[in-house]
Amino acid sequence: MNLLLQKISISSPPSVIKIAGSKSETNRLLLLQALYPELKIENISNSDDSEVMQKALQSNKKECHTDLVDVHHAGTAMRFLAAFFAIQEGKEVILTGSSRMKERPIQILVDALRQLGANIEYVENEGFPPLRISGKKITHNNVSLAANVSSQYISALLLMAPKLENGLELTLEGEITSVPYIKMTLALLHEIGVKTSFKNNIISVSPQLITYNSQLITVESDWSSASYWYSIIALSAIGTKITLSSYKENSLQGDAALVEMYKNFGVETAFNGNESISISKKNNNHPSSIIQQLNDSPDLAQTIAVTCFGLGMGCQLSGLQTLKIKETDRLQALKNELEKLGATVMITDDSLQLEPSSFIRENVTIETYQDHRMAMAFAPLALKTNIIIEEAEVVSKSYPNFWTDLKAMGFHISEI
Repeated sequence: MNLLLQKISISSPPSVIKIAGSKSETNRLLLLQALYPELKIENISNSDDSEVMQKALQSNKKECHTDLVDVHHAGTAMRFLAAFFAIQEGKEVILTGSSRMKERPIQILVDALRQLGANIEYVENEGFPPLRISGKKITHNNVSLAANVSSQYISALLLMAPKLENGLELTLEGEITSVPYIKMTLALLHEIGVKTSFKNNIISVSPQLITYNSQLITVESDWSSASYWYSIIALSAIGTKITLSSYKENSLQGDAALVEMYKNFGVETAFNGNESISISKKNNNHPSSIIQQLNDSPDLAQTIAVTCFGLGMGCQLSGLQTLKIKETDRLQALKNELEKLGATVMITDDSLQLEPSSFIRENVTIETYQDHRMAMAFAPLALKTNIIIEEAEVVSKSYPNFWTDLKAMGFHISEI
């Protein structure tokens, strides 16, 4: 499905946009719920990734010798489920995914699980899915990982840790990246009563049979999804305002850094007592270029780069080393599509530099590369020019209602 977004200016946006629960929090809690069935979750994400997690975890209840579990494009599910199935005694699964998923490396996590004693084999290519996992009781409790790997590898180990007989002591070697996602995992473990510690580069998780604390957790709405609304407000006229729910000032999500980052673009955030936020365009006094380190929130890179381009600004974004192994090589994809629009972009393995420019080509078709964030990051440019989004249905991976919500905002969207 290709969509044409016609150039608009927003005059009367809706009062409140309701955004579903965080995919990151939901997927962690779904796995914990599978380990601790007494746990109840509200406001779960309606994303494809979370539906894949739910379906895969349901398969664990089936009575069959070897089960095929297909996570499609869901990288979080692949990593979390690899750890989960490794400790399901007597259960054998083949964990697979899309053709792109079979190109995404998983050896770092598999090696760590094997260090602990897990029984995992590669079905096709060494170091990549699919995996044959034979669940077993794991008693080893010491493992080491490079600290600059994807936080999902680390979180996968931490989430299964309280169900290990002797818990887990995880040593991270080097400089840690994506700290907020690790802290999110530890905070959710703490919320259900699991004892943890994170000192220097060593994370310890104590064993626990049942949840002792909260048995009902409400998932905060997704800050990554909010980023596209921040971009829309940044590209709108002064005075444009919208309210998003449900958000907390003391968020566990690293992407809540949006609040500070988007002050660069004249966007201010007000936290309301009812756990919503109001975001508004206050001024056009933005700098000609910004420098932003995104180690802790790499999923914001596409949104920020497109916002800068739409405002005629430049940017230097770093800490983006994990973007090359996402749904697509996001750095190359960003360069390709921004250059179609007239931008000058340079990339390295972990950075992107956009030159300031006020020129934007019209009626450009944006390729999405089966990547939900490419579709959503570029959509706000309809405030500056006509734009076509290819394979627009890809947004279902994390934000199925995105196009519906944009239409409610006043965007003119038609299928072509």
